[in-house]
Amino acid sequence: MIKRHPLNGANRLKLGIFSTNADGGLAITTVEERWKARWDDNVTAAQIADRAGLEFILPIARWKGFGGQTHAREWSFETFTWAAALAASTERIGLFMTVHVPVMHPLYAAKALATVDHISKGRAGLNIVCGWNPSEFAMFGIKLGEKGYDQAAEWLEIVEKAYASDQPFDYDGTYYQLKQAISRPASLQSPRPVTMNAAFGGPGRDFAAKHCEYIFTTFSELEGAERHVADIAERAARAEREVGLYTVCHVVCRETQEEAEAYYRRYALDEADHAAVETHMAGKKEFSSSHDADAYDRYRQRFAGGAGSYPLVGTPEKIAADMIRISELGYAGIALSFVNYTYELPFFCDRVLPLLEQAGLRA
Repeated sequence: MIKRHPLNGANRLKLGIFSTNADGGLAITTVEERWKARWDDNVTAAQIADRAGLEFILPIARWKGFGGQTHAREWSFETFTWAAALAASTERIGLFMTVHVPVMHPLYAAKALATVDHISKGRAGLNIVCGWNPSEFAMFGIKLGEKGYDQAAEWLEIVEKAYASDQPFDYDGTYYQLKQAISRPASLQSPRPVTMNAAFGGPGRDFAAKHCEYIFTTFSELEGAERHVADIAERAARAEREVGLYTVCHVVCRETQEEAEAYYRRYALDEADHAAVETHMAGKKEFSSSHDADAYDRYRQRFAGGAGSYPLVGTPEKIAADMIRISELGYAGIALSFVNYTYELPFFCDRVLPLLEQAGLRA
């Protein structure tokens, strides 16, 4: 039944919206129209994406913001309860939850994930991450370990055992020791809901190659982006598996190129929340391996514009051409962010999706 999930549909290029659960989305800006992540707006954005035929909604897991004038991303909805509510408000779109492995016990996650899968009738998905921000984990009294993905492998094994076992089971691992554990109901998807991992470094990519259906990564330029495709394919081949590769982009789509570039400069340079951008970049640079090493020096605008992701800025035709190129390089899907999803997503869907259909990437 895992093959019935929207991410396993026929479209060659899968699309979704990213980070609607958090203040600002991926943008770190002070503009008045910035995304406030209020609940009603989350529902509206999800329903717009659902009606347009997008395949997924992906949240970020944030526990602490980056300060600055806007307290960037301090306001964010917890992803399991958020996904459960959206599951009842949508019909077709896949609903992911993002979990920090060290923060959530796998038995609790198994129960919560199965609950969302039942509410959504098999549309749940899990984004498994190990975290990078020590100050967030300090809030829980947890220190980030050096072998987070070893723990993640045990964590996911327990989730799968919980669904497969109709009798209580013991588990004696390095990170978890369970006595007479059981969790019912199991997920509708079998053996479990689809999983993804957002990884740039080697340990994360190896984990995804062995255990996940999808992996997200970033790239700095289209030229050279194919090296990530080759790297993931090689790791998946060693694990005798196939893994779909996705990326993240932030979007400014306007009638003219000049209008799009002017707005990009305004929100991501002139009116960026510069203090929050500095905090975010410094933390990612020191503790995360989620971007090319030179991205922090060369692409400051992109961190304010969309957390360092690749920018899709321009007319519908320009953006469609860039997305076609990303697909040709071997990427199976793109998670998209906007300054304001309810304002900008309808125009994107009306104008860009038909061009992707004409190119044969979507039906």
